[in-house]
Amino acid sequence: MSELQDEVRSGSPSSPQLVPPSRPKTVLQKLYPERRFSRVVRDEGKFLFYSIVADLLESHHVVMDFGAGRGHQIDAVSGHLRTLLDFRGRCKTVIAVDPDEAVLTNPFVDEAHVIDEAGRIPLPDNSVDIITSFAVLEHVADPAQVVDELYRVLRPGGWFCAWTPNKWGYVGIGVRMIPNRLHERLVPLAEPRDTRQSIDVFRTAYKLNIVKDIARLFGRERFHNHSFTANGSPSYHFGSIVIARFWQLVMALSPAKGRKTLFVFVQRR
Repeated sequence: MSELQDEVRSGSPSSPQLVPPSRPKTVLQKLYPERRFSRVVRDEGKFLFYSIVADLLESHHVVMDFGAGRGHQIDAVSGHLRTLLDFRGRCKTVIAVDPDEAVLTNPFVDEAHVIDEAGRIPLPDNSVDIITSFAVLEHVADPAQVVDELYRVLRPGGWFCAWTPNKWGYVGIGVRMIPNRLHERLVPLAEPRDTRQSIDVFRTAYKLNIVKDIARLFGRERFHNHSFTANGSPSYHFGSIVIARFWQLVMALSPAKGRKTLFVFVQRR
């Protein structure tokens, strides 16, 4: 899940404005003074993730967005963050793939393909330089099959880069305690400014969401593994500064195994 929603809606997307004194500050604006005039906060996991990807990206690369959907992740942000998420013009080709046909309406890519029922990505072997995946791995039901496909389409030396909730972070634990059928109803309550629609909320599995599972499935014989866990800005605070500060405390006291987010960076041998 994204840690930062587009809370400042006044003005053009590329021109954040200072919050007027008369307007109540949002939770993130109370926690992070920079959020009052910027789209980015110091603990933003999405900014860190896509900044690392940007360092790996080269102009001749073919980039595949795995689980891209209809492009909501880009559509929901603005400013510099939006520039980081939109790869068009920064590489040779941007490809979106997803098992949902909504991917065919994604306006932020050069081409889009639907993953078939067997889980096969409709791309040739060794055809992609970088695969990105944001808030997708927690939904993967057959991780071994997915890893095999990612390996197949990646060129030797290519990167798979993913952001996903850590299974043992507070978000991962909380989500798994709640039945999947209730997720669609609870997301708008827990994240009042979340812009996702019902078509953007999917069943979770949490089978590929700890460092140990990444090391096992992206084995040394096929990948170099550089994955790590990290915290970020508080999610699911129900619009309450008290709850947000409580989650900050939980994250500050959590060991590495219990950090909020799993950053997956693996390179094909």
